[in-house]
Amino acid sequence: MFTGIVQTQATVISANHRDGVLRLGISVGTEYLNHLDIGASIAINGCCLTVVEYELNRHDVVGQVYFDVIDETLRLTNLSELSRGAQVNYERSVTFGTELGGHIVSGHIHCTAQAQHVVYEEDNCKIYLTLPSQWLKFILYKGFICVNGASLTVGEIDEHGFWLHLIPETLNITNIGRLRERDLVNIEVDQQTYTIVNTVENYLRKQSRLND
Repeated sequence: MFTGIVQTQATVISANHRDGVLRLGISVGTEYLNHLDIGASIAINGCCLTVVEYELNRHDVVGQVYFDVIDETLRLTNLSELSRGAQVNYERSVTFGTELGGHIVSGHIHCTAQAQHVVYEEDNCKIYLTLPSQWLKFILYKGFICVNGASLTVGEIDEHGFWLHLIPETLNITNIGRLRERDLVNIEVDQQTYTIVNTVENYLRKQSRLND
């Protein structure tokens, strides 16, 4: 479980494909690796990954963490596009006492969205994202959305996608500030909205069958 509050950006140091698995390596400041164990969960661009190896030397300012990413995850996310030097959003899983500044995030990506318009202004940025039509019903104006692991508020919505309005802090802390047109971002819709919409649709389908 995560909060959608990105802690920092990490740098991809390796992305090697072998037998349908991507061994992804990142480097990140050692302060973000405290008490790390093999098997721990870390959200990379919002995708919950399991630590399979790490290197942390006491006197270094950065450490290295490695993950194995399977085909299904590569198919659903933008992790397949990562290469050496790319910046990724990084969040450790929540612990008891963690401040919940965003919203509850599972780290299970539903789809990717494409940046169609990126408008940088003096103190903010507007981004218009399009995504597969079947996921639009789960996106509500002023509702929660998780984009590359960042908990954000949905702006205006139309039949193809939605707008994000980003403050300087979000642009500085996350890699969303690096987006360019046609880039892909990972999307996790709000779990409560997802559950409610599916429950209502299932109920209406059952009622419709009963009335036939």
